Amino acid sequence: MAAETGSRAGKPHPVAGDWQDRQDRQENPAPRRGAEAPPRGGDRRRREWRQVAWITAGAIALYFVARWLPTGTNLSHADFAAGSRPGEGGVSALDLCDPANPQFLPVMAVRSPVSTTLRSDGPAVAGKESRFVLSLTTASGKPIGPDDLFLVHTQKLHLMIVDPTLEDYRHLHPEPGEREGEWVFRMTPQRGGDYRLFADFMPVATGRGLYAMAEFAVAAGGSGDADGKGEAGGESASLFRSGRLAEKARGTGATVAVRDGYRFELSASAQPVRAGQQAELAFAVTREGGGTVPLEPVMDAYAHLVAFDEARSGFAHLHPQEADLSKKPDAEHPRLTFAVTIPQAGRYVVWAQLDLAGVETFVPFPLEVAP
Repeated sequence: MAAETGSRAGKPHPVAGDWQDRQDRQENPAPRRGAEAPPRGGDRRRREWRQVAWITAGAIALYFVARWLPTGTNLSHADFAAGSRPGEGGVSALDLCDPANPQFLPVMAVRSPVSTTLRSDGPAVAGKESRFVLSLTTASGKPIGPDDLFLVHTQKLHLMIVDPTLEDYRHLHPEPGEREGEWVFRMTPQRGGDYRLFADFMPVATGRGLYAMAEFAVAAGGSGDADGKGEAGGESASLFRSGRLAEKARGTGATVAVRDGYRFELSASAQPVRAGQQAELAFAVTREGGGTVPLEPVMDAYAHLVAFDEARSGFAHLHPQEADLSKKPDAEHPRLTFAVTIPQAGRYVVWAQLDLAGVETFVPFPLEVAP
């Protein structure tokens, strides 16, 4: 017993400091000769912070490089800023653009930040083709060319052109001219009178739709042509009185036009359509004898609607809510819906544009808007 006790006594009893040293050596063994010592806690944190700093600096550099890359346009958002005319309460053409709320645009009542000039190679005469050159410039005089505009519905510039009677309507897409800011188109007007042109486009600098207006005179071309003098609803033969508009269908509230073996119908979800309230219009096509309607896309949509008021003070360019071209409408009873808000009561003409087996078709409908 004494020997055992002596043996234990021969081994020094570990103290707290020795035990801590052994723990440290086990957790942090001494590096082998030639091996790199592991970083201490402070060094590791500094290295991590340096990595974060480099990553952040790289991200900031990439951001500014992307901002400085050329976009193809030399115009900025400021080039499309324009104040309103006196008494208009600060409304400008740029303020009208709300894709979530399609509406009738009173282009004549606001100041557009885009200036237009229009010239033709010679006097325009009804029944004869004329070549026109439309020039678009910013308020400061900078030309607006193809690089300055986004592609919208397959085109960079849409022109809605209508005569005083609202009977001769065209939707054209001009080509860039020889000079920057010039756009060229050809047209054979059908009637005499002062035609009005509404331009619809989206600058790269703003990313929002803008509108501009121009006018040109057309001389009467023959006995079959109306003189077209004055505004629609005045002395000229208005489309409302011509008998060529679609007619109301009994008991349905819809307007119907029948031509070339097709039945075209335009109706509103609520009657009457009221000024200042969003309305839903439905456009439908069927074959008179039944069968498949060969409806094809036109400008990335299965139909377009464009509305004018009698005074041609503006327009509404509408696209169907069924925007997915991969989902084709019903083959025999295609039906498309359009949302629109019209601010003023009155009489309007809605032109439907569609493609039937490769044939571009235009059909006018009357639309009464109640107060």
